[in-house]
Amino acid sequence: MITLGIDMGSNTVKAVALKDGKDILATYVEKTSHDIDTITQKVVDTVLRAAGLEQSGIAYTIATGYGRVSCTLADKDVSEITCHARGAHFQLPKARTVIDIGGQDSKVITLAGNGRALDFVMNDKCAAGTGRFLEVMSQALGVPLDDFADFSRRSTQAIQISNTCTVFAESEVIGLMARKQSREDIIAGLHASIASRVFALSNRLRVDNDVALTGGVAKNGGVKDAIEKVSGRILHVPPHPQVNGALGAAIIAFDQACK
Repeated sequence: MITLGIDMGSNTVKAVALKDGKDILATYVEKTSHDIDTITQKVVDTVLRAAGLEQSGIAYTIATGYGRVSCTLADKDVSEITCHARGAHFQLPKARTVIDIGGQDSKVITLAGNGRALDFVMNDKCAAGTGRFLEVMSQALGVPLDDFADFSRRSTQAIQISNTCTVFAESEVIGLMARKQSREDIIAGLHASIASRVFALSNRLRVDNDVALTGGVAKNGGVKDAIEKVSGRILHVPPHPQVNGALGAAIIAFDQACK
């Protein structure tokens, strides 16, 4: 049985095709645009093509994320907290806490042993400490996001970033560059800033030692290092961190199809 999970996030649309609730056949991620319906259709078509499937071969589809309610391709929509919990449990069964840093929000979720979400906290009021925050800083610094981890690991002294607002922090970074501060130390400071915000968020919950780091920002090893440093915990990045929500949606779709 083939099921599909679609995560319509603020920055990207993700999809996962899943076989029998356990085998990932294909995944795909695409930047959003003003025409999210067209982007979503493209993402789904790409996943189906990669998996060698037709739309008629999909038994059930679940949508999650910001745009889930408007997804006409889905049989049902499910909250992103529930989907991220299931996706993380599937990839890292021992995880009891999930830190998810997405394009426009960050969230911390505590899990039961079966992958059910027990509690969560979310920062969705400000882009600081999210993927969008790093994208803005990447443009200001002239450093590709893929290189951020390497730059921060070459830092000798992380520079404290005083502003938490993305707009003001960008101005601060530009000012630091004008004063000839190294990009390595600035990026290390940006990672430390994100880590402190995530750590403050996580302190509102009971965080166990088995922590999964998901979302697109999880691919940035510099952020992982910074959160580990401030929290004193080891973070585990699953094989598919960016599509974790879509994966959870595909798993829930399998449960629905089996009813």
